[in-house]
Amino acid sequence: MSENASEFKKSLGLLDATMLVAGSMIGSGIFIVSSDIARNTGSVGWLMVVWLIAGFMTLTAALSYGELSAMFPRAGGQYVYLKEAYNPLVSFTFGWTFFAVIHTATIAAVGVAFSKFTAYLFPILDEDVIFWSIGSYEVSYAQLLAIAVIFLLTFINTKGVQNGKSVQTVITILKLLSLILLVGFGFWAFDSAVWQQNWASAETWHLQSISKDWSRSDYTFISGLGALSAALVGALFSSDSWHTSSAVAGEIKNPKRNIGLSLALGTIIVTVVYLLTNLMYTGVLSLDQMASAPKDRVAMVAAQEIFGPVGITILAVMIMLSTFGCNNGLILAGARIYYSMAQDGLFFKKTGKLNKNAVPAYALWLQGIVAALWCLTGRYGDLLDMITCVVVIFYMLCIIGVFILRKKRPDLPRPYKAFGYPFLPAIYIVMGLLFIGLLVVYKPQFTLPGIGITLAGIPLYYLIKKNNKIA
Repeated sequence: MSENASEFKKSLGLLDATMLVAGSMIGSGIFIVSSDIARNTGSVGWLMVVWLIAGFMTLTAALSYGELSAMFPRAGGQYVYLKEAYNPLVSFTFGWTFFAVIHTATIAAVGVAFSKFTAYLFPILDEDVIFWSIGSYEVSYAQLLAIAVIFLLTFINTKGVQNGKSVQTVITILKLLSLILLVGFGFWAFDSAVWQQNWASAETWHLQSISKDWSRSDYTFISGLGALSAALVGALFSSDSWHTSSAVAGEIKNPKRNIGLSLALGTIIVTVVYLLTNLMYTGVLSLDQMASAPKDRVAMVAAQEIFGPVGITILAVMIMLSTFGCNNGLILAGARIYYSMAQDGLFFKKTGKLNKNAVPAYALWLQGIVAALWCLTGRYGDLLDMITCVVVIFYMLCIIGVFILRKKRPDLPRPYKAFGYPFLPAIYIVMGLLFIGLLVVYKPQFTLPGIGITLAGIPLYYLIKKNNKIA
């Protein structure tokens, strides 16, 4: 075999691609963010509405991407779609933001979540146990474990997509079964008194905020919309990374069919599981229990109600499995976008090369190093709030791209067309604009820096274009 491969291997079938989508979506969010949503909405009715909105937006976006993926079944996913619909400046701005913050910070956050829940089994790995410090800067054992897991998964994926897909498919099936069993046992432990308190009271559909001292206050109409947008941040982040199969298009068998189908199947599966999980929460926990969960770990509180003291151990193992598989999918898919950028002369040349196992190993290791640096900053929590706004902006641009390409390139073959076009994509765009606008008003400390990082890609693009290379 030659030292380097010249092209990707078609190794991923429909099941593999679907498990990549579902596995990349399910991390730690579903076990945590409902606590914050409960505080922002102050009612179980609106809690479920937030998850329904997130599910609708995610599924609508995935169905729209299906058309794009069938038209351009190449490695790179969103980067390719933005370039085809707009121009290289827009696609580079996405790629730059994806590399600098969106993807690498997400990998870091998921890695640290793995460590935090591993600490339930091995307390020395708790984020409060410090390994090393200089002045006010501290590095915990949790951060070191997160870095070790990121490097382990990066190494596994450099050995070929076959290894990465095996890890992803097996772990995703296991964690889907685990979540389904958790939901099943939750409904088996259903508390009718709690259900009645949540769903038969005057507070069920009363949108209000729950403060840190557990007092409640009503919203105005506008501030209520702002609260719903703030609540959506967690739900949308928990549903993010649904587009991973489009990034590895070069390695999917029959990509014109299987990419779009995997996006639809993966998002449907996860959306249904998420809705059932939250409905289960309302059958075993009161709203106050959800809102006051220690460190927002609402699933831990639910597991204790369902299984007793052993519930913490059961759920810790579930979340370890979930976050491990989630990061494998993120690591596998992300490097393909940097590969596509390098092919256009807009990223480090070596990231555009495949190793003997037909994977972009240099891009994988570069991604791993940047993610490890984010682990060491300890700022991943703030970053996730910051990037959610930017992520939705690029999703909107891709969906608008469906309209643009229908007009600009009507003769291009479309084996699959966006479901519900033009109505569902248009609804997503309107909802996205409303979401972004409200976040800019109510969370400017997070949204504006994220937009600033994105805009920084514009001068960087012209600098790279002028020099025609980075490396």
